[in-house]
Order: sequence, then C-alpha cells, then structure tokens
Amino acid sequence: MDSAAMIRIAMWSGPRNISTAMMRSWGSRADTFVTDEPFYAHYLTQVDVDHPGKAEVLASQDQQWEPVAEWLTEAEPEGKQIWYQKHMAQHYLPQMQGAWFEQLRHAFLLRDPRAVVASFSKVVTEPELKDTGFPQLLDLYRRAADLTGSAPAVVDSAAILRNPKAMLQQLCERLAVPFDEAMLSWAPGPRDTDGVWAKYWYHAVEGSTGFQPYQERQIELPARLERVYEECIPYYEELSAFQITVPEGSSAVH
Repeated sequence: MDSAAMIRIAMWSGPRNISTAMMRSWGSRADTFVTDEPFYAHYLTQVDVDHPGKAEVLASQDQQWEPVAEWLTEAEPEGKQIWYQKHMAQHYLPQMQGAWFEQLRHAFLLRDPRAVVASFSKVVTEPELKDTGFPQLLDLYRRAADLTGSAPAVVDSAAILRNPKAMLQQLCERLAVPFDEAMLSWAPGPRDTDGVWAKYWYHAVEGSTGFQPYQERQIELPARLERVYEECIPYYEELSAFQITVPEGSSAVH
C-alpha cells in the first residue's frame, strides 16, 4: 500500500473515557490496525506524575516523541487500509508541534467532566485540571479546525453508549470511511496491541464484548475535586457544542 493512501485517524480523548472500548470497536474491523497511546512514555519523561506501572511504560515505548510521530505517519502496519490511533490529549505537549499532525484525520472523544474527575481520582488521587485532558482537547480541536478549515468530528461517550450504531455511522461519515457492522462487538480478553498499562486500567474492557448501555449516575465529589470539575466545565462546554448528534428517527442499538 502507498503510505499516502493509508487513512490515519487520531482519536483524542481525556482519561477515564470509553477510549479503550472505541479502540476495540475499530480494531474489530478487518481493514484497521490500532495503536494504543503511543506518546505515553514521552509524556511520562516530561511531567512529574506517578502513574501505575510507570517504569513498565517507560521501558515499553520510545521515550522521544519525534521517532514516534515519524512512525505514526510513515509506517504501514500489517498493510491495513486504516490506522486508528488512540491518543490521550494530555500526552500532546507543546514541543510536539510539527508537520506530522497534518497527516492525520482528527476526531475528539468527550465525557462529562464530573464522571472523568470521579473515575480518574480513583487511580490518581489528586488530579489537576491539566491531568483531565480538557484544556489540551480544546487546543488540539482548534489546531485541527484551523488546519482543515472545517469542524473536526466530536463525539460524546454518553451518546455513543446510548446509540452505538447510529453514532458510529455518523463518526465514520465525518471521517470519510465506510461504517462496518463489526465495530459493534468484539471478543473479550486482552489484545497484543494493548499497552503494558492495560493490567492497571483495562479490566472492564477486557471483560466486555461490546459497548455497555449508558447508565445515568449521580456523582458526588469532595470539595477538592469539585474545584477541578468546575475548572473543566468551560472546555467541555465549548467542545460539546460541536458534537455529532444522531439524526431524528434513529433507533437505539446496544
């Protein structure tokens, strides 16, 4: 395959979203190769955070971002037509700007920030705004919009869980790739393409066979986390205004 002909999709998300389930969904397609958070090791070398399995992550990936970016834009893994790249927005650091970003089709995955903060704090007990990924998501969205002159695809995890088929159809249309029914289900268990951090974060996904039905939850946050949540709101609201919606009359499919 001509490297220029490969469709390279960068799906940007914050932590504790359905980003791994989305990676499973795309990985179920016969025409798609998936990559799990390729800039994680570089991120860990640049910030003072204590993530589970930090030493393992650093040993598993190239710690310099430049060769990673080159690989993401030039390699042709398994000769697939589509390369779905799962990225955490907070892993994109200021020094990483460059032409590589222009060679990807960008999409953005959101989740209610109250749920993000509550879930993330179970692993990283004292998260700050920058750890949630929301400021970085908005910056990346603006970069992608300026690059293409049009609004990139934004999807909310709750909308996907409420109606996976219709939402994935809309997302595929915006990314200019055909929808594939295989995206709606997958075999349980780990994947060779999962990062070494999977054992710390992916327990629920490894037991799943598809998108789980959305469940409304009442989330109470302690005062220290309520402040972080409130800081996230303006970023979430600005991005949410661009989210894809399901056409009227589309039936829910779980």
